[in-house]
Amino acid sequence: MATKPNGTTTKNPTTPNPNPTPKNQTYNPKSQTYNPNRIPYRPNYRHKRRSRGCNCRRCFCRCCCWTILMIIVILILVAIAGTIFYFLYRPQLPSFSISSLKISQFNLTTSPDDTTRLATKFNVTLSTKNKNKKIVYTFDPIALKAESTNQIELANGDFPRFISAPNNVTIIHSTLSIVSQVLDVDSISSLKSDMKRKSGMPMRILLDTKIVVKMDKLKTNKVGIRVTCDGINGPIPKGKNPSVASITTAKCKVDLRIKILRWTF
Repeated sequence: MATKPNGTTTKNPTTPNPNPTPKNQTYNPKSQTYNPNRIPYRPNYRHKRRSRGCNCRRCFCRCCCWTILMIIVILILVAIAGTIFYFLYRPQLPSFSISSLKISQFNLTTSPDDTTRLATKFNVTLSTKNKNKKIVYTFDPIALKAESTNQIELANGDFPRFISAPNNVTIIHSTLSIVSQVLDVDSISSLKSDMKRKSGMPMRILLDTKIVVKMDKLKTNKVGIRVTCDGINGPIPKGKNPSVASITTAKCKVDLRIKILRWTF
């Protein structure tokens, strides 16, 4: 406190700050003193790139896991449905058996130009049985073929379309023939060797067709089947009387023929 001459007191004025700091002053990094040991700031983008890559991998792994899980669930449902279907219908493929085979004609003729031709005529009778109780088979026209054990075609024919009801037996009778088929040297020698056998020429009958399976209101697409009847020995006929083939050891096997793209299994 200072005392004036007239006896009144006055306050000492505040001393001003030699370095006043303005209120709106902003931070400027350039104004700092230079430090040679200080590492300059650089933005790091690697972390962001890595995090994006990790996210993509996680999404891919999740998609794979969900896809595999869905496939497993579908397979389980198909297996359950197949099991239920089997116990409800007990499906069985149609069975085939050969009843008789007669050879009316079997001629090998050689022309003056050394061309050998084959002319044959077979009469074959088969039977097919539908062993199912609730399944109906619809057969397309059947293509029949007789061939030797060396896969040389001996005769061919067909049988018309038919329906096989449950527990039903259908008789298939067809005439197989070849009028004039040219043979190569290997086929000629193979046939002549088979014709000399005492038990008769070994041969087999092939049937190719497609079937539609009907179960109550359910109906499938056409499925190919092949029937192979082996164990047939046919003697060559002499004269006008036909020869009867031996079928005591003949057995017929039914195989499904599933076609995927260009391949048939």
